[in-house]
Amino acid sequence: MIKSFMRAVRAAQKDLQALILITFIGAALLAPAATVAQNLGTTPATGQAVQGQTASQPEGAFLNLVNWVCNVICPVGAGVAVVATVLQWRSGRSWLPSAMTAGGLICVSGILRLIEYFISQGQAIG
Repeated sequence: MIKSFMRAVRAAQKDLQALILITFIGAALLAPAATVAQNLGTTPATGQAVQGQTASQPEGAFLNLVNWVCNVICPVGAGVAVVATVLQWRSGRSWLPSAMTAGGLICVSGILRLIEYFISQGQAIG
């Protein structure tokens, strides 16, 4: 079963490479249009973490890092780990480490989001 899968992958490899190349070229061509589309009225929002803060300020850069980890890195890594879990389970190998990785990445994302929520909703005591 694995040998036939590998033969199919090798046969489709050139088509897959061409598709990936076209996707990257298309993304590179559309990136300037997406940048111009992000605006706050008359001024573009490039280089800003949130309204009122620039990415050059420490709190803006830290917020950018937390948002990047919570919204991009952890969920994408968890998705890759889920795919790895399914592939390992189908091939009869140990699937538990990649399943635990997927769960851990989702937990890290959720805990960071929860901390961010608590900070934004916090009130001074006294």
